[in-house]
Amino acid sequence: MSAAEPIAGRASARPHRRVSPRFFWSELALLFGRRRNWAGMAVLSAVPLVIAISVKLSSPSSGGGGGEDGPNFFAGITSNGLFVALAALTVELPLFLPLAVSAIAGDAVAGEANQGTLRGLLAVPVERTRLLAVKYAGIVVFAFACTLLVAVVGSVAGLILFGGGPMVLLSGVQVGFVEGLGRLLLVCAYLAVCLSTLGAIGLFVSTLTEQPIGATIATVILSLTSQILNVIPQLGRLHPYLPTHYWTGFGDLLRSPIATESVAPGLWLSLAYIAVFLAAAWARFAGRDVTS
Repeated sequence: MSAAEPIAGRASARPHRRVSPRFFWSELALLFGRRRNWAGMAVLSAVPLVIAISVKLSSPSSGGGGGEDGPNFFAGITSNGLFVALAALTVELPLFLPLAVSAIAGDAVAGEANQGTLRGLLAVPVERTRLLAVKYAGIVVFAFACTLLVAVVGSVAGLILFGGGPMVLLSGVQVGFVEGLGRLLLVCAYLAVCLSTLGAIGLFVSTLTEQPIGATIATVILSLTSQILNVIPQLGRLHPYLPTHYWTGFGDLLRSPIATESVAPGLWLSLAYIAVFLAAAWARFAGRDVTS
C-alpha cells in the first residue's frame, strides 16, 4: 500500500460540510441594516404618500395623469385606496425602483472589493459560487421588499384617505376588496421579478470593477437606455428583446380574466436575462484574481 492511499481514504471519508444559512442571514442583516438603504427606502415610501395627499387635496375635476407607457391608475384613486399603490408603483418603476435595486446590485461584489473585505470573505472559506448565489438572493429579497414597501404604504395611505370596497379592474369588471388586494400582490410579484432581472445585470457589472458607485451608475444607465430605446418606433423589432420592454405589462394582471399577452413573455424574458447574466457573473468572478 502506498502512502497516498491512506490519505485518499481519509479524504473520501471526510464528511461534507453542511451549508449553513448564516451567511445569507448575515447578508440580509447587512442590506437592511445600512442607513443609506433605509434612506432610499424612505424615499420610495414617500412617493405614495405624496400621491395620496395630493389627490386628496386636489379638486374632483382636476383629474390625474399617468405615464404614457402604463395604465392610468390616478382616476381610480378616489373610488378605491388600493389604486394609490398601483399609481405609486407606476410612477416609481421608470427610475426610483431600478435605482434602488441597482445600488444594491452594484455594491454586491464591488463594494466588498472596495472596502478590502472580499479577499477575507473568500478566506473564511466561502466558495465563490456560493458568494454570488447569496449576493443575488439578497438582491432578489431587496427587490421584493422595495416593491412591497411601496404597495403597503400606498395601500394604507389610500385606504385611510379614500376607503376600500370593490375594485373596478382595467377591463371594467368589478371585483371584491380581497380579490383586488390579491391582484395587487400579483403585480408586486411580477415587478419584483422584473427588477430582479436588473439585479442580475448589476451583479455582473459589479464583478467587473471595484467601484460600487461606477457599477451602480452603469446599471442605471443600462436601464434608462433600454427604456429610451423602447419608445423609439423605428426600433420596434428590437423592443421585445429589451429587458424593460414588458415592465409595464403588469396591467394584464388587472383584467378579468387575467391576460398573458405581456406578462408571460415578460417572465420568460426576465428568466432568460437572469440566467445569462448570472452565468456571465459566475464566469467572470470564478476566474478573477481577488487582490482586495
